[in-house]
Amino acid sequence: MMEQNTNNLRVLVVGCGNMGSSHAMAYHTLDGFEICGLVSRGASKESLNKNLGGGYQLFDNYEESLKVTKPHAVCISTYPDTHEDYAVKALEMGCHVFIEKPLADSVKAAERVQQAAQKANKKLVVGYILRHHPSWQRFIGISRELGKPLVMRMNLNQQSDGDMWTLHRNLMESLSPIVDCGVHYIDVMCQMTRSRPTQVYAIGARLTEEIPAGNYNYGQLQIRFEDGSVGWYEAGWGPMMSETAFFVKDVIGPKGSVSIVAKKSGGEGKSDSIESHTKTESLRHHHADLDKNEKFAKEDTWINLEDEPDHQELCNREQRYFLDAIINDNDLTDHMEDAVNSLRIAFACDESVRTGKVVML
Repeated sequence: MMEQNTNNLRVLVVGCGNMGSSHAMAYHTLDGFEICGLVSRGASKESLNKNLGGGYQLFDNYEESLKVTKPHAVCISTYPDTHEDYAVKALEMGCHVFIEKPLADSVKAAERVQQAAQKANKKLVVGYILRHHPSWQRFIGISRELGKPLVMRMNLNQQSDGDMWTLHRNLMESLSPIVDCGVHYIDVMCQMTRSRPTQVYAIGARLTEEIPAGNYNYGQLQIRFEDGSVGWYEAGWGPMMSETAFFVKDVIGPKGSVSIVAKKSGGEGKSDSIESHTKTESLRHHHADLDKNEKFAKEDTWINLEDEPDHQELCNREQRYFLDAIINDNDLTDHMEDAVNSLRIAFACDESVRTGKVVML
């Protein structure tokens, strides 16, 4: 067993796949945390335990792990259809909760988790990793300087095979790509406009019989905001997906535009790389001002930010945010409300795909 420090936050890690492993590595290496157990239904916990040097308690059953370890906090990185149950049980036991997005697999379930956190007076942090990325923060900041309305164009298509295609198929048992991934970018659009979304329309296509009937592995959503801004986002998963223009992050306003230009991470063979999904590399700020000859008065500004954290460092920053919220009793009301609202919008898009109708918000 690992030597314990009574001053550390004891965290139970539930789900030991890609994101669970990254969060566990953060708890393993950062001051202030201590892993008290690793939980998964399969063999991923053994592999993760080995990567962390061994010595952690391993569990197959979530409820048993809660009773045995009595953690201060629980990190949930399992499939979305378990999120509500796992989070509510942890909160009712007096644990703080870090949970991967999406918060739950329905709006009602997400609201129940939010209410459980408020009732227990415990911290609930949702893993919106882009909120902790300095380049994305700058991207959002510049977009707010472009005037109104904004046109926001974003996508993240993933050409997946092997283990990643297995992961995507499993995710699509409960959620579509535009819900699972879309909540990130809907959250970004809401931060950019600071305006209320009024309606959504979305389309989708089922490109494989390997997913349940009625589900779809490609979707595109469109959002209209109260201030006149509009945005679209597309997400597709599977071995059939194209890698042409899979990485579009572009915002246009009356005063110009700003784009993420990921020259390396947006290249061939990168669409299924988790590391590349958060890379920015460069921001290109285009200025719309014209001179007396109606030529551009100013050249585009290229912004190469030095602070370009990799995926693991972003997870570390998320966990520092979680720890700081607990230690300093930070008010996370807005954080939780934003998570529920972005999910509400994403599920409205899902409804639009299935009904073929515009959904008013």
